[in-house]
Amino acid sequence: VGGYNTNTLILLHVPGDGGKASAVAIPRDDYVAVPGYGMAKIKEAYGMAKADADAKLVADGVTDPAAREQQAREVGRRSTLTTVQNLLKVPIDHFAEVNLMGFYDVVSAIGPVQVCLNNPVQDDFSGANFPAGIQTLDASQALSFVRQRHGLDNGDLDRTHRQQAFISAVIANLKGSGVIGNIPKMTALADVVKKDVVIDSAMDPVRFASQASALAGGNIDFYTLPIEGYETVDGQDVNMVDPARLRSEVSRIFAGGDSASAPAMDTAISTGNEVVDIRNGTATDGLGAALASEMKASGVEVGEVSTAPPTAESVVSYGVGAKAVAEALAEQLGVVAVSNEQAAAESVSVLIGEDNAQTVFSTAPVQPGPSVSAGTVPDTGAQGSPIRADANGGIPCVD
Repeated sequence: VGGYNTNTLILLHVPGDGGKASAVAIPRDDYVAVPGYGMAKIKEAYGMAKADADAKLVADGVTDPAAREQQAREVGRRSTLTTVQNLLKVPIDHFAEVNLMGFYDVVSAIGPVQVCLNNPVQDDFSGANFPAGIQTLDASQALSFVRQRHGLDNGDLDRTHRQQAFISAVIANLKGSGVIGNIPKMTALADVVKKDVVIDSAMDPVRFASQASALAGGNIDFYTLPIEGYETVDGQDVNMVDPARLRSEVSRIFAGGDSASAPAMDTAISTGNEVVDIRNGTATDGLGAALASEMKASGVEVGEVSTAPPTAESVVSYGVGAKAVAEALAEQLGVVAVSNEQAAAESVSVLIGEDNAQTVFSTAPVQPGPSVSAGTVPDTGAQGSPIRADANGGIPCVD
């Protein structure tokens, strides 16, 4: 599974009116609800789903390794996309998956790129050995540049900034060399790197690049979503996040304004009097009891726990006054909570379907509460300042 962790997640918003594009990076160690698996690092959504899909294909008699790999990867991609959509409550129209060698091959294809470092670095793990200031990197150096996390104050978060700066450098290179806007040149570049990139069937990368004038012109800002603190869960270091805050930040960034101008968020508040009934519609014995134990540990009152006929999809519904707890449960199960006017006040009904048959319920809080903060977060904010692609002549400086 570890080999299929998602190292970088960037959500890109390109306005249809040609305005400034925005990209938000989701730190890979953010501890979030992964549909079908409970709480986990967001980077694990891909690998866990892929591994389970591969095991199922083997059990179903699929013996062709290439076919299994392709089908299992599709399941991993869907898991990652669903997790991001549930976390941030935004639609995703297209996706592109790039493997690490894509950084190397892009630079091999377009020529050296210029980057800027605030401080000199020397790291034996990644091979990064660069002075401070602006410098020109070949393909091998570019790979070291985007891989380094050891020796950086904020580790993975600073590495995310490196990758954002690299994307800015590529845009500047393509713009300066006349590739952007030149359909034959863009098509030739796409042919070179296609082995490193997987995109959805509805996306035409050349057409997209030619239409996204803001992106092509370097008119894009990169943001890294905030974390609330650090904790250790099951022996792993994780980033604790506040989903409501993340949604508000994304709404503000994509709206192009400040928090006051962003669309209002529905901030339902738990009454503390909710009662949750649970029905297990899967073939996994004890799943309802496991969810009940999790909720009791979180201070939520559990009513009836029973078995239901086999059900494909999980359902969460609620009565008046129970929206907050229902939505928190629905997020963990990867579904949308539905209001039921016929339900008793402050009641929640949970039907666990086969889509959550493999979910491992923990004692992670289900009931909404204040943001968790543990450990020491850098004073300036671990996520750092936005990386502006048009800064410093298209070469933004990073750590």
